[in-house]
Amino acid sequence: MSEQVPWPVIEARRWIGTPYVHQASVRLAGCDCLGLIRGVWRARLGAEPTRVPAYTRDWAEPQGDERLWRAAARYLRSKSLTDACAGDVVLFRMRPGAVAKHLGILSTQCERPAFIHAYSGRGVVESPMSIPWQRRVVACFAFP
Repeated sequence: MSEQVPWPVIEARRWIGTPYVHQASVRLAGCDCLGLIRGVWRARLGAEPTRVPAYTRDWAEPQGDERLWRAAARYLRSKSLTDACAGDVVLFRMRPGAVAKHLGILSTQCERPAFIHAYSGRGVVESPMSIPWQRRVVACFAFP
């Protein structure tokens, strides 16, 4: 018996191939990693709970402000990393000591851990959750 694919994974996969466009959130036209999460939210939950202010590519790195982490904790349901499962949103810290500023949605490919995300030069893709990516995960959240 195969497991049912969670709705966030089904919706995020509809976005695969969307080009990377900083601050955008329109399926097939363009999005960044936050835009993907916003689009998945709108597809299932309706209007976004707040307007997302303009943001730079470096987020709040110079100030060391975990702005994205706080926003995720406010609008999504925090989970333990050990309880992470397909459909959950994961937050990545791209470099030790830097603020967490990349998001993805957990999935599986051929029964192996994977995640769907958007990044510069690639757009929305489904990537294996390799050891280097696993090491960067700092938080997990579920859609409400």
